[in-house]
Amino acid sequence: MRIPFVLAAAVLAAACLPAGAQSLKPGLWEINNKMKGSSEMDQAMVEMQKQLASMPPDQRKQMEAMMAQRGVRMAPAAGGGMTMQMCMTKEMADRNDVPMQDGCTMTKQQRSGNTMKMAFNCTKPPSSGEGEFTFMGAEAYKSHMVVKTMAQGKPETMEMDAAGKWLGADCGSVKPPMVPKK
Repeated sequence: MRIPFVLAAAVLAAACLPAGAQSLKPGLWEINNKMKGSSEMDQAMVEMQKQLASMPPDQRKQMEAMMAQRGVRMAPAAGGGMTMQMCMTKEMADRNDVPMQDGCTMTKQQRSGNTMKMAFNCTKPPSSGEGEFTFMGAEAYKSHMVVKTMAQGKPETMEMDAAGKWLGADCGSVKPPMVPKK
């Protein structure tokens, strides 16, 4: 398991910020993600956090710039998770769909009350999955996703639990994510 795959999975989790929930506020969101999978996946997360912590300042800035280009500011979180900040624009909130990273398509999306279920397929990295989001008012949600992919030629299943909370209307230096044109 290499760091780019774990980072891609983290970006995918952030890119699935459920903007389609009309009750969510535009602005700066903080998303706390916790991924779990095989022992190799768990070890890769621990290793990624160690490598991020020990990166020379210039290399870390380069990594942060790469993530910022995708509209995500991220940092290691307690308990082996990742904390991300993402800017959701009014247009994203009004669009009534879930923005996906480039190479991903939504295959199912249905909402009932405060719960939304979705499924997706991605080509970068090759993966598919399902998720469920539960909205707790306009300023918070929680989600659970199951993602299936291939890692080093073997099938891999990982679960991602996330909790999102609205931090405020001003996104500051965090730019909205690049959402592919449909």
